[in-house]
Amino acid sequence: MDRIPILRVGDILLVTIQVDMHDQVATALEEDLTSRIVATGAQGVLIDISALEIVDSFIGRMLDNIAAVSRVLDADTVVVGMRPAVAITLVELGLSLSGVKTALDVDRGLALIARARQDSDDASD
Repeated sequence: MDRIPILRVGDILLVTIQVDMHDQVATALEEDLTSRIVATGAQGVLIDISALEIVDSFIGRMLDNIAAVSRVLDADTVVVGMRPAVAITLVELGLSLSGVKTALDVDRGLALIARARQDSDDASD
């Protein structure tokens, strides 16, 4: 079974999905990512889906689940690189991905995570 690599950059985990996401790969990613958040104490997760041509309802729900689990583990999740056709498909499927933050590219995604961390630090003071 294919596994999607998870890279650590400082306190952020970077996932670049470059393979077709079938159900087993998506489930393995969710489990692997959860374990890595706990093991590393990561404060952010950035998922790059720019290589994905299609996102179906299962993958949409998986992204939503990853964001929810990450929040519980005190890590912010941002999905970057969504193609316009993918965004349109998600809307047509009725998937709002309400728990998922999005950004156009990696730089903006990293900035979004940094802002969320800053807001969280300011709120706890």
